Amino acid sequence: MAVAYLGLGSNLGNRRENLDSAVRRLDGQNEISVTKRSSLYETEPYGKTDQPDFINMCVEVDTRISPLELLETVLAIEHELGRVRKEVWGPRTIDIDILLYEDLELSLDDLSIPHTEMHKRAFVLEPLAEIAGGRIHPVFGKTVQTLKEELEAGEKNV
Repeated sequence: MAVAYLGLGSNLGNRRENLDSAVRRLDGQNEISVTKRSSLYETEPYGKTDQPDFINMCVEVDTRISPLELLETVLAIEHELGRVRKEVWGPRTIDIDILLYEDLELSLDDLSIPHTEMHKRAFVLEPLAEIAGGRIHPVFGKTVQTLKEELEAGEKNV
């Protein structure tokens, strides 16, 4: 089994239900088990700010599938829950990002692990630190908690 961390967010429709539904669908997959779930965090939009606030969270999953299969699974769940990709950082019913997958470093056209922007986003680091604060970022060699504290202090993580 591999341990992966996913970031989830929603700012359209019933945001809490969208997140709950996504977590249920993840946990309902044959080769995925949700083992930890963060609290919910209401956050302002990132990047494109003229849209409703988000509710964000993170989950830890145990999985037997590869990172690319996990990507296919989360994209299918997004589609099932009505995600439409119209604009970068635009509003969405659900967004599911693969943040970490074991200690893997992967850079493909459609998938980068660890997530290339996670260390710059409080809406990712806050819930991730809640469930995996001691987890080491494979590129920066720092814990998630340290990355969160550095971001809060305005320090550069790179």
